[in-house]
Amino acid sequence: MNMKEKWENLFKNKKTENLIFFLVVLIVTLIILNQILKEDSSKKDTTNNISNTAVLASSEEKVNNTNLSKDLEEILKKIEGVGNVSVLITYSESEITKVPMYNENNSQNSTEETDETGTNKKTTSDTIQKEVVLGADQNPVIQTIENPKIEGAIVTAEGASNIEVKSNIVAAVEAATGIATHKIQVFEMKK
Repeated sequence: MNMKEKWENLFKNKKTENLIFFLVVLIVTLIILNQILKEDSSKKDTTNNISNTAVLASSEEKVNNTNLSKDLEEILKKIEGVGNVSVLITYSESEITKVPMYNENNSQNSTEETDETGTNKKTTSDTIQKEVVLGADQNPVIQTIENPKIEGAIVTAEGASNIEVKSNIVAAVEAATGIATHKIQVFEMKK
């Protein structure tokens, strides 16, 4: 019996096929688990290097809303039939909010006691620890920046008495700001 025949006889056996399939699945699973554990350990290493100093949770700056208004004025002047334009945009808040990234640790502690009468008493306590993640420069790492929501727009424009021009202005402001058309008011500018 040569080597080729031995291999063919070995693979004809159903148990051998199932064993090989199981070993392949096991190896793939171990590789995937290894990758997941490597990612978790690298995350732990980076969070351990960060200082645990408490920092103010939100940092706010004043919104410079004149840029959007000026940009809209420049665009609207280019619409056919529109002369001079003035745009006022109103916001729900006047500040940009920077939301920092947090390192959050949650733990749950549960105890069960039985007294002499046989009564069970179960006590559960949850602990949540939340710390701001600081960068190398000791400033908070920003996760998101929340801009104030635009509430409405008022546009005064030469040529706005024409229904088609007024409709084009409303459509342009809606496209640029994302606010609903009923929150955009367009008026004819005084001459």
